[in-house]
Amino acid sequence: MDDACEINTDAALDDLYAQPAEMITKAISRRLHAHHRSYLAKATFFSFATGSVKGIDVSPRGGPPGFVHVIDDETVAFADWPGNNRIESMRNIVQDDRVGMLFIFSGLEIFLRLNGRARISTDERLLGEIGEGNRLPKSAILVAIDELIFHCGKAINRSGLWKPEFRIEKSELPNAGILLRDLAGLPDSEVAETNEHYDHGVKTDLY
Repeated sequence: MDDACEINTDAALDDLYAQPAEMITKAISRRLHAHHRSYLAKATFFSFATGSVKGIDVSPRGGPPGFVHVIDDETVAFADWPGNNRIESMRNIVQDDRVGMLFIFSGLEIFLRLNGRARISTDERLLGEIGEGNRLPKSAILVAIDELIFHCGKAINRSGLWKPEFRIEKSELPNAGILLRDLAGLPDSEVAETNEHYDHGVKTDLY
């Protein structure tokens, strides 16, 4: 790659890209509007970005509609449910509270981006509010909102995300057992059992 073609200043970016339209800038919010609340009430998935001196991490978060709870006009909260126990997001938050949330809405061509400051809580009342049924999480993540942006869905159409013909069949890519065999040294004899355990776990061991 030609180093002379590298963009490394704000001025160079400004020369390359046009300024955002005035209406886009005006639509950026620091507080929840009724429209933001409507989208959050339907949200079932977002990607959660955190960081620390070690680097950046992004993890998937999902739940039933409304699993991200509105606490007030400037704060949202969600449960931290069991995963792989690396808890990278949590470790990052205790070092650097800056976070990003990118919501994807099934079937829609629009995203919601939320940037803010996070903290971790074990307050029993809060855990009761954000739990699902009789299930309570070990902790909750509260995010104080810095910025809310509705983002266009061109990436949805570029990717064909909602089109049936772009659906990936399981047989097209290595399964969990093969990945663990080739990346973590899982014995061949345990591949089939690992796949059965994985398929069961991701469908039933959700909490």
